[in-house]
Amino acid sequence: MFVFFASEATVPVRQEQEEIRMSRKFRFINIIIGALFAILTPILWAMGNRQSDEPPWPAQVAGMSFSPLRMGNDPSEGKFPTRDEIAIDMDLLAGKVRSLRTYGVGGTLTEIPDLARERGMTVALGAWLTANPEGNEQELAELVRLAGKNRNITRIFVGNETLLRGDLTIEQLCEYLDRVRAAVKIPVSTGEPWHIWISHPELAAHVDFIAAHMLPYWEGISLDTAIAKIMDDYGKLKAAFPKKKVIFAEVGWPSNGRTHRSAVASDANEATFLRRFLAVAQEQQLDYYIMEAFDQPWKTELEGAVGAYWGVYNVERNQKFAFTEPVEQLPQWRGLALTTVILGVVTLSLLLLDGSTLRSRGRSFLAATAYFVAAAVVWASFDYSNQYLTPYTIMIGIVLAMGFLGITLVVLTEAHEMAEASWVMRRRRSFTPAQENKSLPRVSIHVPAYNEPPTMLIGTLDALARLDYPDFEVLVIDNNTTAPEIWRPVEEHCRRLGERFRFFHVAPLSGFKAGALNFALARTAPDAEIIAVIDSDYQVRPSWLRNLVPHFNRPEVGFVQAPQDYRDDQETLFKSMCYSEYKGFFHIGMVTRNDRNAIIEHGTMTMMRARVLHQVGGWAEWCITEDAELGLRIFEHGYEGVYVNDSYGRGLMPDTFLDYKKQRFRWAYGAVHIMRRHARALQGRGVSRLTLGQRYHFCAGWFPWLADGLNLFYTAAALIWSCAILLDPKHVDPPLAVFTLPPLFLFGFKIAKLVYLYRTRIGASNIQTLAAALAGLALSHTIAKAVMQGFFTSNKPFFRTPKCEQQPAVIRALSHAAEETVLAVALWAAGLGVLLVQGPELPGAVLWAVVLFVQSLPYVAALVVSLISTLPPRPSTVITEIPVLVPR
Repeated sequence: MFVFFASEATVPVRQEQEEIRMSRKFRFINIIIGALFAILTPILWAMGNRQSDEPPWPAQVAGMSFSPLRMGNDPSEGKFPTRDEIAIDMDLLAGKVRSLRTYGVGGTLTEIPDLARERGMTVALGAWLTANPEGNEQELAELVRLAGKNRNITRIFVGNETLLRGDLTIEQLCEYLDRVRAAVKIPVSTGEPWHIWISHPELAAHVDFIAAHMLPYWEGISLDTAIAKIMDDYGKLKAAFPKKKVIFAEVGWPSNGRTHRSAVASDANEATFLRRFLAVAQEQQLDYYIMEAFDQPWKTELEGAVGAYWGVYNVERNQKFAFTEPVEQLPQWRGLALTTVILGVVTLSLLLLDGSTLRSRGRSFLAATAYFVAAAVVWASFDYSNQYLTPYTIMIGIVLAMGFLGITLVVLTEAHEMAEASWVMRRRRSFTPAQENKSLPRVSIHVPAYNEPPTMLIGTLDALARLDYPDFEVLVIDNNTTAPEIWRPVEEHCRRLGERFRFFHVAPLSGFKAGALNFALARTAPDAEIIAVIDSDYQVRPSWLRNLVPHFNRPEVGFVQAPQDYRDDQETLFKSMCYSEYKGFFHIGMVTRNDRNAIIEHGTMTMMRARVLHQVGGWAEWCITEDAELGLRIFEHGYEGVYVNDSYGRGLMPDTFLDYKKQRFRWAYGAVHIMRRHARALQGRGVSRLTLGQRYHFCAGWFPWLADGLNLFYTAAALIWSCAILLDPKHVDPPLAVFTLPPLFLFGFKIAKLVYLYRTRIGASNIQTLAAALAGLALSHTIAKAVMQGFFTSNKPFFRTPKCEQQPAVIRALSHAAEETVLAVALWAAGLGVLLVQGPELPGAVLWAVVLFVQSLPYVAALVVSLISTLPPRPSTVITEIPVLVPR
C-alpha cells in the first residue's frame, strides 16, 4: 500500500479546481432554473389567450356609423379630412357596408353623399345639434339642402343624443324635428339611447321611426349577457311603439378604455359582441348601424378615453380583429411572451451576477421575481402603447413610466436582499471572532458631546473606565455647549477618572460632530493605532475593545463596526416600536451588505485604523452623516470593513416622535449628499477601488429612500389627478390599472418581506413585526422630504438627537405629525370623492380609491406613532425584547 501526502503547493491548486467546479455547477443550476421559467412564461401567456369560436362576419353589413375624421381632426375646431381621405375610407368600406350613418354636415362632410353614391352606398344623413341656436340653424339648412340634392340619402337624423347630453329640451328638439319633416320627403328621426325613448314617449309623435342606441357597455352589462339585454330592450321599444319601425341606430362595443362595472373594453370583446349581434341581426332581419367604422380619438373630449375606441378599424384604418377566424383575447401574445423571456433572462442574469452562495430556493425566488417583473413591464408598455397618444398623454405616460421604473427597481432590490438574507448556503464573510494577539495596540476613544445631560455622559465615561483592555485613552470633546453647569461636571468627572480621560471644552467649533472628531484626532496620542468613537449616551461592554481590536491584525481592515443598540427600549411603547424598527437594518441589511464588504459605518460603536483615517483625510465636515461618508471613503481606498453582529454597547433612543423624525431626516439628507459627492465613484468612474458589489449595495441600500422621495411627488400628482376627476369626471378617468396596480403590489411585497424576515431572521413576534412596520411607515414622509431637499439644498443644519427629553403633550404630538395628517385627510377625501362622483360600480374608480387609501397609510402611521409617543413612561409589556437569531 502506498500513501501519498499532498504538499502545501498542491493545496491552492485543489482550492482553485474546487472553485472552478462549483462555479460550473452554479452556472448549470442558473441555466436550468432560467430555462424552466423561460418555458413556463409562454405557457402562462398562452393560457391567458383564450380563443372562442364566434359566428362569422357577414359578407356585407346593413349599416355602419361613419365619421371619416382622422388623427388631428376635430369638428369642434373646424378640422376635417380632405375629400380624398374620405374617398379612401369609402373605398375601404365599399362592398362591405350597404348604408352609412353620418353625424354632421360641417366642412368636407358634405361630400359624403356624393362619394357614397359613386360606390353604391346609401346614407343616413345626420345634423349635429347643440345648445347653440345659430349653429343648429346652419346645420339644419345644410341638411335640408343635401337631402334635396342626393337621392341616395334614405334617412335623416336630426341631432344625436341631444336629450341625453341636456343640450336641448324635449320641446326644442321636437320643434326641430317637425321643421325638418315638413321640409323633406325622407323618414326623419333623432338618435337617442333606448331608455330616453322609454322616458319620453311623446317624442315618437314627432319622428317617422325609432332610432335607438343600444350600447350595453355604458350600462355596465357583461359581454355574456349583452346580446340578450339589447334584444330585451329592443322588445320593450317595439311594445311601447307598435306603429313605429325600431332600428338599432347605434350598436357596438369599445375595444379599449376603462372597465365599466361588468363591461370590459377590449378588442376581443368588441369582436365577440359584434359577431354575435350580426348573427342575430341576420337571423331576425334587424335594421342597424354598427357603432362605428373608424376609431375617433377626438371624441375623448366628449366621452372620455373610451370614446376613441368604438371603430371596427383603428385610426390608421387597420382591421382591429378577426372577422371569421376564432376570436383571440390577445393575438400578440407570442411576441409579448418572447419579449418577456428575453427581458426576464437579462434581469435574472443581473440578479444572479454574484449569486454563488444562493440556494436553489433563492435562485428560484429571484427567477420568479425577474420574470414577473419582466411580464409587468412588457404588459404595461404594450397596454399604454395601444392608446392614442397625444402630447398630453405622452407627458403623463413619461411620468407614470418613471414611477413604474422606480417601483420595478425597488422590487428587484428588495427581492435580492430577501433572497440573500434568507436562502444562502453560507455567508461569504463569517462573523467568527478574531484571534487575540499578545500585544494589543493602543486605542484612542473619542466621545463627542454637545449640550448633553451630565449624568448621562458621566454614565458613559464610567462604562469606559471599566473596559477590560490594557492600553487606551478617552478624549471627551464638548463643542459649543454654552451653559457651564452642563459641561463642568463632566470635566471634573474626567479628572477623577484619571489621566486616561482628557476633557476638552471648545467654543466656538465649526463642522458639527465631524469638527469635534477632527479636533480630537489632532490631539490623539501619537502612538495610538486605533481610533474608536461612541456617542455620548452609549454604555459599552467591558469586552468591547478586547474582542474587536484583534480584527485589525489583518492589515487590509480599515474599520470595524458593531451594531447600534439601545437600553431604554422598555421605557415606553413608543421606544419599543422604534427599537423593533432599528433591528431590521442592523440584523438584516448590514448582514447581507457585509457579504460584499459594503457595510455602512456608523458614528458610534465604530473603530478605525488611525493611519487609514489620516490617509483618507479625516472626517468630512461638509456632511451631516460624516460616519457613512467616511466608511465609503475608506472603501474607495481599497480597505475592508468588518461587521460584528453582536452588541457591545447600548445607547438611548429619541424620546419623542419629532426627535425620531429629525434623526431619520439627518440620515436620509446626508445619504443624498454622499451620493451626490461620490457619484463618480459609485458609477465606477474616476479613481476609486470600489468593487461592483460595493457600488451595488450603496446604491441599492439607499434606493428605497430615493423611492420615498419620488413618492412625495406622486402623492401630489395623485391629489391633482383626483381633483381633475372631481372637477371633470366625464373627461378625466382614473389612471390605467396597469399603473395603479404596481404601487399596491410593491406595498404588499414590502410588507410580506418585512414579516417574513422579521419572523425568520430576527425571531420577532407578530406584535414586534407590526410595531416595526408601523414605525418604519411613519418615517416615510420625513425621508421623502429629506431626499427631495437633499438634491436641491446643501445647508440644512446638523440635527442632534436629543435624549432624556420630557414626553410631549397630545397637542404637541399632533403638531409633530401635522403635515402627515393633512396629507392623509386629503388622500382619504380624494378617494371618497372619486367614489361618490364616478360611483363604486366602476372598477377603475374603486381601484383608484384603494390606491389613494394605501398611499395614505404612511401618513396615518405617522399620526398614530406620534400619538403613541405621548403615552406615559412605563415598562412596555406589549413589545418584549427581540431575540436576534444567529446569521446564516
